Amino acid sequence: MRVGLLECDHVDDRFRPIAGDYNDMFASLFARAGVDLDFVRYNVRGGELPATVTECDGYLCTGSRHSVYDDADWIKQAARLVRSLHDTGRPLIGVCFGHQLIAEALGGTVEPAATGWGVGVHGIEIAQHEQWMTPRSLRCRLQFMHQDQVSRLPAEAVLLGRTDHCPIAMFRVGTTTLGIQAHPEFTVAYAEALLDARVALIGADRIDEARQSIEPTTDERAVARWLALFIEGRAEIAS
Repeated sequence: MRVGLLECDHVDDRFRPIAGDYNDMFASLFARAGVDLDFVRYNVRGGELPATVTECDGYLCTGSRHSVYDDADWIKQAARLVRSLHDTGRPLIGVCFGHQLIAEALGGTVEPAATGWGVGVHGIEIAQHEQWMTPRSLRCRLQFMHQDQVSRLPAEAVLLGRTDHCPIAMFRVGTTTLGIQAHPEFTVAYAEALLDARVALIGADRIDEARQSIEPTTDERAVARWLALFIEGRAEIAS
């Protein structure tokens, strides 16, 4: 499948030797899951967007250090693209910032989390199991790194997953638009580097809890297969 990677940020140069940029992380994630995707990169933060939504079979919108409610032209352009993809039924998956962008663009609300930063590995409880969630699981453990989160879903959105700290951790709107707050693409080494660099920003106690939660293996491979099946168009039937 030809998948457009909507890059809403880039990994800091100091961290790139760990796992590369976001395109490298996603390519590695799907390769480890045995999924063959042909990524086409769009520097969305730099104003680069697909000329038409049909350029790719589906799209994946990355994380970002920015907030979706920031008054920036590139974020407004990205929101318009989200609405266009949704309206035309072209598959779109948003991760972290991308998840929040989908919610905001389609009428939901995003704001700083009342519980503070969500960091470390957390278990997502699957609120509704669907056909594309194969292999089936009632819970999946993934890396999180976010300060904002979705507080109100768009109209007609379906809640798919939640955690104790993030009640809206995964949702879809229709059968072609999906958001997930977690970072399945993060490696352990990259997550640990971010935690080490953000002690003053997040707080030592929460960082210590996050470090203790990190595991060598999470459910990122299974979730990567879910995402690939979603892009293929298998979201029609819930089970």
